[in-house]
Amino acid sequence: MKRLLASIHDVSPRFEREVDLLLAHLAPHVGERLAMLVVPDHWGSAPLTPAFKAQLRDWSDRGIEMFVHGWFHRDTSDHAGAAAFKARHMTAGEGEFLGLDHADALARMQRGKALVEDTIGRAAAGFIAPAWLYSDDARRALGDAGFALAEDHARVWQPSGQVLARGPVITWASRSRPRQLSSLAAAALLRRVLQPARTVRVAVHPGDTRVPALMRSITRTLDAFRNHAPAAYADLRAC
Repeated sequence: MKRLLASIHDVSPRFEREVDLLLAHLAPHVGERLAMLVVPDHWGSAPLTPAFKAQLRDWSDRGIEMFVHGWFHRDTSDHAGAAAFKARHMTAGEGEFLGLDHADALARMQRGKALVEDTIGRAAAGFIAPAWLYSDDARRALGDAGFALAEDHARVWQPSGQVLARGPVITWASRSRPRQLSSLAAAALLRRVLQPARTVRVAVHPGDTRVPALMRSITRTLDAFRNHAPAAYADLRAC
């Protein structure tokens, strides 16, 4: 069976309106068969409020998967070499786990896991680093933190080492016109290239809601994969 894994990133009180818009936008295509990536305290100034925690629990009770998505979603590390290139060109200062050592990565993972699980009353689906960027130490910390699943741009895997799905995430960039255009072109290409794939991942972000062209592309992309059944990340573990 071909699967479609849809996810909403950066779920936070800061983006409550945008998350609602994205949820409504995805609903005709996947219903509530999707994942949300929860940021416990976006940029250190948007902690989960009691009302938002109640909303997260309600979504989780309705079957939406909840992933821990970093802690701050902000990169405060100093980088060199390849990591410096990734920090500068692959994200706008949001690759929180790109420069963390094992101890810091594990502490933030454990703290985020405890908060999300206490909020939803069940195990978190897994961990996905902001901007899909991990240091080597952060990758090693995933298993120590007890997460069942992790994801980056290229794959979904279990921290024990088993790769469950391969292939690029279809996603969009909203922060500049050149990035918007390049992400639109990439999505158009991947809509064709990934048709034979057993698992296709589509990830949307709050900023997408402010760019009509991106929202139209999201619709076209989901329409293009209507022969892929909406699925949960947890389904990959049952294969």
